[in-house]
Amino acid sequence: MAKKSRTKARETTTPGEVGPRQPCPCGSGKRYKACHGAPGGPAATFVNRPFEGLPSECDVIALRELVPAGTAPLTLKDGVTGSGRAVTLCSLLPMAAPAMVRDSGEVWLGLQVQHNFGDPARDLGAVLTKALEQAERGEAGIVGLTGDPGEGPRLQELVEGGTLDVTVHEGFDYWIADVDDRDGMAAALEQANEAAAPTARLTSVESAYWTNVGTKEHLRWVMPEPEDRLLDALARLHAAGKDDIAPGSRLVGMFRAHGLLAPVWDLPVGTGPEALEEPAAQYAADLAAALADDAPLTPEERSARNGLANRQLTIR
Repeated sequence: MAKKSRTKARETTTPGEVGPRQPCPCGSGKRYKACHGAPGGPAATFVNRPFEGLPSECDVIALRELVPAGTAPLTLKDGVTGSGRAVTLCSLLPMAAPAMVRDSGEVWLGLQVQHNFGDPARDLGAVLTKALEQAERGEAGIVGLTGDPGEGPRLQELVEGGTLDVTVHEGFDYWIADVDDRDGMAAALEQANEAAAPTARLTSVESAYWTNVGTKEHLRWVMPEPEDRLLDALARLHAAGKDDIAPGSRLVGMFRAHGLLAPVWDLPVGTGPEALEEPAAQYAADLAAALADDAPLTPEERSARNGLANRQLTIR
């Protein structure tokens, strides 16, 4: 009797699609096929790459997932309610609020929030629309989102394209920069500042952030290339010994966040962001060359690719 094959059919996906064995984008911790991909599963639709088309997509992902305290101004499109109003995209707002209308009438939009209704860009669009309407009524205060907003404009439909001017702050003092009475925020501000790891955005490359978590330092670099192409290129550099960012550094794995990969390097304590600028620029040039190489991977490169693919953590 023929020996029964235990090899499973390979599962393939189209770009942007969630594979059955991949973590469900809802953040449940289950595989997609056992959660939103299961027959009769939850009805919500989840977008695998929700920030595609936003200005500086990679920086938006970093501000949402990696950067404690960061801000960037947004420009509203013509025809949007309150299109002349100042809007600031923030990593985190007090009480993880989705948005705030300040006393000045400026709108602050928060990325690190407690809700997840499947498409963060749609959620942000709904919150921004509510905040702008509230600002037009002259009402300051927090703007919430307590349920699935349903159909509506996504953030990409409300703001202009271009490159975001990201500012990384040492802490959350920007929360009270325009407030006269600061005593009421003192306790929350102190707690938030204590939890914020020192972070800096590199200037020589796009969307790369150094951070110091005390016991070690990291470089976390959100990259826009499709996952398969990027893994091939990273594997080529790893096999060639070209993935050191600084003396004593080590590429330890990567995050998968909102459809993109963010490679992570461990760095010796004391490295600091300034020492990374030149080697990061060289790495970017080497990576561009590796991305342009369409030759089949060598056995060493395939082994490196498998190792990198097994060191991924999906965050939502």
